[in-house]
This record gives sequence, C-alpha cells and structure tokens, in this order.
Amino acid sequence: MNQDWDDRVDAAWAAFERGEYPEERAAEFRALIDGLVAALPEDSARGPFERACAFDSTGHPDRAVPLYREALARGLDGYRGRRARIQLASSLRNIGQPEEGVELLTPELDGPSDELDDAVRACLALCLSSLGRDREGLSLVLEALAAHLPRYQRSMTNYARALVAPET
Repeated sequence: MNQDWDDRVDAAWAAFERGEYPEERAAEFRALIDGLVAALPEDSARGPFERACAFDSTGHPDRAVPLYREALARGLDGYRGRRARIQLASSLRNIGQPEEGVELLTPELDGPSDELDDAVRACLALCLSSLGRDREGLSLVLEALAAHLPRYQRSMTNYARALVAPET
C-alpha cells in the first residue's frame, strides 16, 4: 500500500459520493473496489475493510458484516478500526442484531476521543432504540449534540444524564 493506492481509493469513494455510481451501477463500483483491493497483500486488513464499505454503501449490510469482522480480526486499528466498528454495528442493526452493535460500541464511549465520537453515539443510539431502549439512545444523542450548541451545553448535558439516572 502506498500513497498512489490511497489516492485511487479516495478518488473511487469521492466519485461514489458525487453520485457517479447510482444504484444501477453499484456492482460496477464494487468491482472497482475489488480491483483496487487486489493490489494489496493477501493478508491485508485494509482489503476486507474497503470491500465491506463498498457492500455496505451499496445496500448489502449482510455481505459487509463478515468482511468488517475479517478486517478487525486481521488487526485493523486506529481510525479505520474505529470506523469499522461503527459501520459493523450499524450493519448488525440493519440485519436485526442490534444487541451485538451495542456490545461493540459501548466500549468506544470510554476510548480515546476523536472526530468519530458523535458517530459512535449516533450509531449506538440507533442500536439501543432498536432494542426498545429509547431513553438511553436519546441520552447519548443529546449529550453529543450539547457539545455543538452555542448555549445550553450544561443544561442539555444534565438533561441527557437525567434520562438514564435512577429516579430518586
């Protein structure tokens, strides 16, 4: 893997985001990603991650799940590892396994903070909601939102905590 490879992957995803691969061209996009992945070493963690993202983004969370698992098992870590856990949890929820998504993302709340913190909370909130735990999910979303408000941060954070605090 080198900068040229990363640039080609980034260009493929940018084209996807611009809408150059609508639903009827989804298989073509996945083939493009497969072609890029073929240039990686066979044991690369990045290969199954990129393929999982392509399946996920083209409406196949069921096919993405095993690939995310494979990428993480091969040692995908850091920023992409965190993305893989978020996306895996989302895919698990979409295929009817939200409890596993909760188990996967809950430890992320205590991990190192980065720009994906709100995505962790949003995805975890959806998983919790799918399990009928809406108050917990709403609490996570309010807490994430509070940091972005021009005022009322402390109040919203307190309200978020009160949603899940034991009633006294």
